[in-house]
Amino acid sequence: MPHTETPGTEAAPHPRLRWWTELPLIVLVYACYSAGRLIVRGDVSDAVDHGLAILDIEKALHLNAEHPLNRLFTREPWIGVPADFWYASLHYVVTPAILIWLFRSRAVRYRAARTWLMTSTFIGLIGFTLLPTCPPRLLDAGHGFVDTMAQYSSYGWWGGEASAPRGLGGMTNQYAAMPSLHVGWALWCGVMLWRHGGTRTAKVAGVVYPLVTTIVVMGTANHYFLDAVAGAAVMGAGLLLTPLVRRTAERARTRLTARFAPAAAGSAGPANDSANGSAATSATARDGAGSAIVSGGCQTSAGERFPRQREQRFGPGGEPDPAPSGAEDGTPAPAR
Repeated sequence: MPHTETPGTEAAPHPRLRWWTELPLIVLVYACYSAGRLIVRGDVSDAVDHGLAILDIEKALHLNAEHPLNRLFTREPWIGVPADFWYASLHYVVTPAILIWLFRSRAVRYRAARTWLMTSTFIGLIGFTLLPTCPPRLLDAGHGFVDTMAQYSSYGWWGGEASAPRGLGGMTNQYAAMPSLHVGWALWCGVMLWRHGGTRTAKVAGVVYPLVTTIVVMGTANHYFLDAVAGAAVMGAGLLLTPLVRRTAERARTRLTARFAPAAAGSAGPANDSANGSAATSATARDGAGSAIVSGGCQTSAGERFPRQREQRFGPGGEPDPAPSGAEDGTPAPAR
């Protein structure tokens, strides 16, 4: 017996991935990230207070990786300059490169990876909004931090204000330090390389890239250690929320498809109606032809059970009068 699926229970196939639909989506997410950093600047005094509170927490936990790394980076240009280039550029290059690589060679896993990255990025934007934080490099010099990007600005395209191109430092939110999405995105890249790289080199890169990025963000005095921890936590939260986000997006896509499907079906309605009408006309013609054959030219009146009934019930000359006497006084004539 053939298996029949219940209508409406079959799984809707995923639409095929197209780069011209994926690229605008990625650009939109990054635009939201940049706009969020720009718009939600927060109060400077609050940002400084939050930065100092993080330092107090780290001191209480006996965590102080930022100061020795920052002193090393400012004392050794052969370390500090590459670190500044690493901080200012790699997250703009490596993250899109891995997305493209997954899209081209691991399309089955691309959807989940992309959703994970986007969900975590939006969670990070919430952190920037609720907790504007002054990075170590912008604290008072008495706290012992040196801005290495300002110190080595003559070696790069950035100025003394931020990692943005010269003259554009004022267009960025320099108090978006908590959480560190530099670390978060690097962790995402590392997981992708480790899980899908397929070679030992890829797995090594998957470990080295997020680890070095964590060291760089602290050595350049752009983030605290707890900022890096928060960046990793944001990625963990995004990973847990990814299945929910995907199911919600799938339901929304199914509803939109169902909403616009009747309109598409309605556009084909006149043609279908015409075809149905033609079929009905043909069927009627066939039925009519069949009726003519069945009757055989004999017509019966009400009360007759089969043709030529009168000849059987009445003998020759014994048929009733066609105009009975009671017809003139209003009584109906017998049915024939």
